[in-house]
Amino acid sequence: MKLMIDAEECIACGQCKSVCIRDNIEIDEVAVETGSNCFECGHCMAICPTGAVTLKIFKGHEDRIEDYNPKELPIEYGDMLQFLKQRRSIRWFKKKKIDKYTFNKLFEGAYYSPSAQNEQDVEFVVLDKKLNDFMKHVYNIIKVEEDEFFRIKEFGDYVRDSSTKKYHPLLWTGQQLILTFSTDKTSAVIANTRLELLAYSLGLGGFYSLFILKADEIDHEKLMEFFPNVDKNKHMYSAFIIGYPKKKFRRTIPHKEIKVDYL
Repeated sequence: MKLMIDAEECIACGQCKSVCIRDNIEIDEVAVETGSNCFECGHCMAICPTGAVTLKIFKGHEDRIEDYNPKELPIEYGDMLQFLKQRRSIRWFKKKKIDKYTFNKLFEGAYYSPSAQNEQDVEFVVLDKKLNDFMKHVYNIIKVEEDEFFRIKEFGDYVRDSSTKKYHPLLWTGQQLILTFSTDKTSAVIANTRLELLAYSLGLGGFYSLFILKADEIDHEKLMEFFPNVDKNKHMYSAFIIGYPKKKFRRTIPHKEIKVDYL
């Protein structure tokens, strides 16, 4: 059994049962757990009007429980849309680095991120001091595609002699990198996207690198040699170069029209 149900607080309203997709709750005189494959999504805990239902796995984390008014949203549609409009990829950064305290503020967004089957197995690596060593490791993996991608060829030239390029071909002026690992690609991407949006709210910026991700696609086992503390069953699904923007943009840029089919 995975729930703790306070019989004195439970009013048998049935709201916990109504949101359980695994049929794990029945209502007798109070709510009771059936043991029907609960995957600890927490919906029952989040909807209970009296706080009578809690998950055993979160015992000791009561400080993370926060009541709010479900009829009031902290941000309106127009403000959120404008925020998304002003988001741009940033490649020109100041020399100032992000400190650990600020990084931890970003990871709060990932803490509350949804995940497939509620696995919550997304984890991150922040590369700073070992960034150059990691990039050399990446090159040794992706160099097999030098003839196909000129950017990888440029990267190789830079690794062999950095004086040949004004900027790093993959990092540009970036000095810090966030890698996201998970067993599920969508979970990793959503988590990093939430982190990225929080970064913009703090005056930070960054861009995604598909070429760094190629290292996992080409040779996952070789890539993971660099990360002895990360579960080898997890893949690197997001590589986000991050920092303090050196440039400020002034206007939105039109995008191609989004194709939507209503069937």
